[in-house]
Amino acid sequence: MIKLSDGGMFLVGGKDLVENYDGMSKEEAKKNTMAYNILADHNTSDNMEKLQIKFDKMTSHDITFVGIIQTARASGMDHFPIPYVLTNCHNSLCAVGGTINEDDHMFGLSAAKKYGGIYVPPHQAVIHQFAREMLAEGGKMILGSDSHTRYGALGTMAMGEGGPELVKQLLEQTYDINMPEVVGIYMTGEPAKGVGPQDVALAIIGAVFEKGYVKNKVMEFMGPGVSNLSADFRIGVDVMTTETTCLSSIWRTDEKIEEFYEIHGRKDAYKELNPGEVAYYDGIVEVDLSSIKTMIAMPFQPSNTYTIDEVNENLEDILHDVEKKALVSLDGQVDYTLMDKIRNGKLYVEQGIIAGCAGGGFENICEAADILKGHSIGSDEFTLSVYPASMPVYMELIKNGAAADLMETGAVLKTAFCGPCFGAGDTPANDAFSIRHSTRNFPNREGSKLQNGQIASVALMDARSIAATAANKGFLTPATDLDVEFKGQKYHFDKSIYENRVFDSALKPDPDTELKLGPNIKDWPEMVDLKENMVLKVVSEIHDPVTTTDELIPSGETSSYRSNPLGLAEFALSRKDPGYVQRAKDIQVAEKAVEKNECPSEAFPEFKPMRTVIKEQMPDKDFDRTCVSIGSTIYAVKPGDGSAREQAASCQKVLGGWANIAKEYATKRYRSNLINWGMLPFIFDEDDLPFKLNDYIYIPGIRTAIENAETEFTAYVVDVENNEMKPFTLKMDPLTDREREIILKGCLINYNRK
Repeated sequence: MIKLSDGGMFLVGGKDLVENYDGMSKEEAKKNTMAYNILADHNTSDNMEKLQIKFDKMTSHDITFVGIIQTARASGMDHFPIPYVLTNCHNSLCAVGGTINEDDHMFGLSAAKKYGGIYVPPHQAVIHQFAREMLAEGGKMILGSDSHTRYGALGTMAMGEGGPELVKQLLEQTYDINMPEVVGIYMTGEPAKGVGPQDVALAIIGAVFEKGYVKNKVMEFMGPGVSNLSADFRIGVDVMTTETTCLSSIWRTDEKIEEFYEIHGRKDAYKELNPGEVAYYDGIVEVDLSSIKTMIAMPFQPSNTYTIDEVNENLEDILHDVEKKALVSLDGQVDYTLMDKIRNGKLYVEQGIIAGCAGGGFENICEAADILKGHSIGSDEFTLSVYPASMPVYMELIKNGAAADLMETGAVLKTAFCGPCFGAGDTPANDAFSIRHSTRNFPNREGSKLQNGQIASVALMDARSIAATAANKGFLTPATDLDVEFKGQKYHFDKSIYENRVFDSALKPDPDTELKLGPNIKDWPEMVDLKENMVLKVVSEIHDPVTTTDELIPSGETSSYRSNPLGLAEFALSRKDPGYVQRAKDIQVAEKAVEKNECPSEAFPEFKPMRTVIKEQMPDKDFDRTCVSIGSTIYAVKPGDGSAREQAASCQKVLGGWANIAKEYATKRYRSNLINWGMLPFIFDEDDLPFKLNDYIYIPGIRTAIENAETEFTAYVVDVENNEMKPFTLKMDPLTDREREIILKGCLINYNRK
């Protein structure tokens, strides 16, 4: 189905892949990719190897925009310099914590008025569907504070980042990255009947994720097969590119994308995009669409992929394999089995969900309705919920009868809401198994709580096979097993819904508008600059192969507290390491004492013997409290997969975190979040750790080393019991000039106050 090249390749004439081409150098041919040209158009530096990007538009949702605007306000922002859309699709259920969710929404509306933004009320559209319908433009760039910010199928290069990167754009600063490599996704053939976009996406993710083949690179979709996909199909594949850990994506465009813009009343936003006559790619993923089967990503990773036929044919073996992987993911905190899902030799699931930016599209739901028409989902445990991605999509489903076809089966239609994707809606029963056309299936992301002894499982599938399974009353069934006539209904977009409900300032701020600050909306606490030396206490040690941002700061109802930095921090690592918060707070006492010009050893007696060892072993080094940053660090093998949420880093920072130590970082965006919150992204790439939980690490001269752009640092484990210091080396990938300044100042807010 999928083939990865061993090295780079040339694309000639948009069709032919060759390893060598005499007519043009690799360096020149790289300039003929679509990605290169869009990045060049948005680069404000004079060096295409060191990009300084300014985006055309931005978008955020109600989990992220409060913190972003609060940070930008604290940094001196007085208006939005580019179109900035504030959607309300995550904390839409106004129930958790009393008024706090709706308070955030009212903050967003007041901010859109005050600073000149666009406000989309709850239940109108999920963030990415609104962006597709109303923001995307060919050849443009959009930055979003959500990891699934992907509009490449529409010719828009979009990136999902943590909030501080959006703050920089609001302050008219730039997004600074090295020129990324570009990997070509060369498509041929045409999908079989019943195969949907999630099937294609999961096949690609399964092939590239573990190898890191496209990590922090741009995926560029081209080849003759692209023309055989509808706009909705391309969008469904594109949104899932985030799960490959790529940086961004872009697709060649054609008359089908032009029609998409015309349907949405924005024909002028269309731009034809194609690679040049000869383009060079740093790698090639060949995708034969004709050979793609119906797919399933088993718990607990979108890359844990099989064909549905493989699962049905090797059911016990695959379920046992999932259980083995669960021992790592769940740390043995609960008894976990899937063997009870086997009924009469078939896999039974209790829940189906078609939702959000991945599943809630018009074609997905129409074809699910075609499959289910005339069937019943039954009256046993199995349930089916369908969430159209926007109110215009919902309205069209009502008008063309698809909504009625679904509801007649026993399925439930709900409003545009991202909740099922991150554990704030349709949480399954304990031990239940859910199949979802959504974006992620990480442990407990569906809403169950390990700390309460709960566990549920999610597998990712395409809407068509979910509908086929629903028609079979919960027994796993690929859509290709059914003989269905798909109607191919045409979409009609009604813009009046948005005209009647969406607030658009047209970039005209009203400075006299007062921000509505609910009682849960708090300012960021004061943060201090980096001192010459550093003492870190290891307060969490995680040895999972990958640590997701969901494990660093849980999603679900805790997301309602994201407007309160200290309140949210209480939930940090609560699912992975419940003792983390108190251990971090304990050592934070020492730094707070220093900030008050008090003795850290008196405030935190444990600090004194460690300090004594350092002074005895290194008497020539200045260890006065005025020149030592004291705080905590976590160690994780590969942290930061998944969401762009800055809170995975900021929660550590407000608890006194000064660093992370990792074998590698799962995504560029998590590393950027650490830096923007003034935390050092150290690397220790050896298997045998020189330190352990609760050890102290001393790093002398760290400030000078950062100022000098050093990338290796001598650190010491302070062994109080044996009165010795054990040296080891920490590394760090190079920082940009701005990143160094941010770390020296202690965080982005301090940097912008300079």
